[in-house]
Amino acid sequence: MNRYKMKASTRTIYGDAKVLDIREVGRPNLKEDEVLVRIHAATVNRTDVALLRGYPLIMRFFSGLRKPRLSITGTDFAGEIIEAGKHVTRFSVGERVWGFHDQGLQSHATYMRIPEKGNIESIPDGVEFSIAVASAEAAHYAINILNKITLEKGQQAMVHGATGAIGSACVQLLRANGLEVSATCRGEHAQIVHGLGADHTIDYTQEDFTRAPGSYDLVIDSVGKSTFNACKRILHKDGTYISSELGPGAQNLFFALSTPVLGGKKVIFPFPSNIKSSLSKMNALLTKGIFNPLIDRTYPLSEISSAFTYVASGQKIGNVLIADFS
Repeated sequence: MNRYKMKASTRTIYGDAKVLDIREVGRPNLKEDEVLVRIHAATVNRTDVALLRGYPLIMRFFSGLRKPRLSITGTDFAGEIIEAGKHVTRFSVGERVWGFHDQGLQSHATYMRIPEKGNIESIPDGVEFSIAVASAEAAHYAINILNKITLEKGQQAMVHGATGAIGSACVQLLRANGLEVSATCRGEHAQIVHGLGADHTIDYTQEDFTRAPGSYDLVIDSVGKSTFNACKRILHKDGTYISSELGPGAQNLFFALSTPVLGGKKVIFPFPSNIKSSLSKMNALLTKGIFNPLIDRTYPLSEISSAFTYVASGQKIGNVLIADFS
C-alpha cells in the first residue's frame, strides 16, 4: 500500500452493512492543532449502526440529512500517535491514545486525525488497546445514565440486558458505587454477569423480570425493550426508571418531563453529554483495575460488514472489536 494511502470502511449512502466498501483512500492531512493516530483497535457499536442506517431519523440532524456527512465509519479508537501538528503541546509522537465521538471520527481506517482538544485521552500504562477502546462508547452512555441520579450504598438496582455493552458497564459501575445489583440475561450467561458484579440474575427467556418478586430503587433498561408502565410495580415508591431508548412513541421523553413533577415513581431520560469527562472517569477506573469491559469477538477491518451485521442482529455480548487494519 502507498505510504500516503490507507484502507478504510467507506459508504456514500445510508443503509445496512451492504453499503460498506473497504477501499484504499488518501491518508488524512494534518492541521496544526491535530494528531495523526495509527489505529490499533476500534469497535462496531450501537452508535455506529445508527449512523450507518441514518436511523432513528433524529441522527441525521448531525450526520447528514440526505446522505452521510462522513464517508468513513467509526466512532471510537485506540492507537498510537505517529505525527503531531506544530501547535500540538498536549500529546507527543509515540503516545498511546484513545477516544470517542458519537457524531463520528472516521476511525474504521488505518489512520485517523483528531484535534488535540478533541475527545482524546492517553491510555493508562498497562492497559491494552482493546480494553481501552471497549471502555469508550458504552461506558460513556452508562456513566450518563448513572449521573442522572444520586447513588447510595446499599440501594437496590435492576439492570435489564446486562450482557450488552451498556448493561455490562452499568453493572460494574453500580457495584463500584456499592449498590446491590440484580440483572437480566440469558441463563447460559449468568456466570458472566455474576463475574461483572451482579448479586442476582434473572433468565429473561424463562421469566418476566417485571413480574418477579422484589422491588428496586433503580431500574435501568439498557436495551430499550421494556416500558415505564411495565416496570412500575417493581419500583420502590420513589424509584427511578431509566431506558437507553426513547420508548414506544418516544414516551420516555414525555414521562421524563411529567413524572418528576407529579412525585413518586419517575422516569429520567439520559441525554448523553460531556464525553471528555466520561473518558477521564474511565481512565481513573482502568488505572485502578476496577473496570473490565465485556468483549464478545474481534473482526479484521476486511470483515467489517460482518461485524456490523452481527451488532445489528442484537445478539452480541458486550463489545465487538475491529483490529488488524492492514
